[in-house]
Amino acid sequence: MRLDKFLANMGVGTRTEVKHLLKKGKVTVNTSVEKSPKSHINPTEDIVHVNGKQVEFVNNVYIMLNKPKGYISATHDESNRTVIDLIPEYQHLNIFPVGRLDKDTEGLLLITNDGQFSHDLMSPSKHVSKTYEVTSKKPVTKVDIDAFKKGIILSDGPVKPAQLTRINETISHVTIYEGKYHQVKRMFHAIENEVLELKRLKIANLALDENLKSGEYKLLSDKELKLLQH
Repeated sequence: MRLDKFLANMGVGTRTEVKHLLKKGKVTVNTSVEKSPKSHINPTEDIVHVNGKQVEFVNNVYIMLNKPKGYISATHDESNRTVIDLIPEYQHLNIFPVGRLDKDTEGLLLITNDGQFSHDLMSPSKHVSKTYEVTSKKPVTKVDIDAFKKGIILSDGPVKPAQLTRINETISHVTIYEGKYHQVKRMFHAIENEVLELKRLKIANLALDENLKSGEYKLLSDKELKLLQH
């Protein structure tokens, strides 16, 4: 990989800014000053310093975000704040949300720059489970639970059987196995109820870290990544 591309990709600066750093002798590769932006390095083996600080190589990144309300699941938007705005530390790696949560929905959202990882989790053919906490306008009944288990019929056809579990009078947990547009809200509408609050708690076997406050994020550990395998 070209040295200037490596430094730009790792967030050191723009290509122009990187070239200025190189020209000023601020960059070393394996302790030797390197001034040519065209020189090639092995990112996993060569040790690069800028102004005496080592530049760590990061390839793919996997982030857990506790999405707050008011942010849209996109990389850029002219009029709305996006979930990527919450993660300035890794924006230089071209990160994007895995799937989406509605603007007024909160909870577990994964962010990555790994397209295959995103596809494996969100492809309809994979049937990866997603669990939500729902605050509904009316109490959930036994009839509702049975209807979800049988498979709710929406305007664009039936959805796969889902688990609906009553927690208390107006709070329930629902687990679905696909990701149709506004699916949970539409399923509750189909049983003549209304979703007032929606929070995603879990994807596959990975649960939202209870220590993450709204708007906070962390890198996934290897153990947590394995919980997403299915």
